[in-house]
Amino acid sequence: MSKDSIVMLCILVPLAAFFTGIGIFAWTRKKPMWFWSGSTVKESEITDVPAYNRANGIMWICFSLIYWTAAVLGIFNARAAGPVIGVGTLVGIVGLIVAYKAIYKKYRR
Repeated sequence: MSKDSIVMLCILVPLAAFFTGIGIFAWTRKKPMWFWSGSTVKESEITDVPAYNRANGIMWICFSLIYWTAAVLGIFNARAAGPVIGVGTLVGIVGLIVAYKAIYKKYRR
């Protein structure tokens, strides 16, 4: 394994684990999970809190798959992982926003 691959793994594995952790946290949370920094979602706003949180958790876990994929790819070819991270992050962030808006709309009272 090259030095570049080790550096890539040292960055991507904790990052992927962080986003997976957010997904697990959201999935198991009893109160509604928020999305935007500094905002909260009141229980009175959501029709089915467990389903809303499960959808949020799935959304974050799917986002983390970009980084898990890049980490595995980085083991074999660190240079190939770069475009996966770049494109995946740009598309993924937009995907998170669109997905969250759809989730909130679906479960909003």
